[in-house]
Amino acid sequence: GQVVESGGGSVQPGESLRLSCATSGIIFGTYSMNWYRQAPGGQRELVAGISAGGTRINYADSVKDRFTISRDNVKQVAYLQMDSLKPDDTAVYYCNAALGANHNFWGPGTQVVVCP
Repeated sequence: GQVVESGGGSVQPGESLRLSCATSGIIFGTYSMNWYRQAPGGQRELVAGISAGGTRINYADSVKDRFTISRDNVKQVAYLQMDSLKPDDTAVYYCNAALGANHNFWGPGTQVVVCP
């Protein structure tokens, strides 16, 4: 399977970005989809996750009420809508498709920079 992110860029604080995660080679509707990020010098952290059916969603406290994760099981794409961006959101964002412990696919990442 393959996972590819898109939609990153440079924005000012308060602006929005929408990241997309396209997949191929997996049965998309059976995988949970997750967004992680890694800031310079930091560890990779879970930002948001959505279950295979889309009924269970979780967010990191730092992004609750600002970010929205969603998925389109027909198009086989996951999204991360990021609003009210802050400089602390600057990171490389990674999409992860997960099915149990033995089936995990990662994208190469997309850079998000938030600065005045």
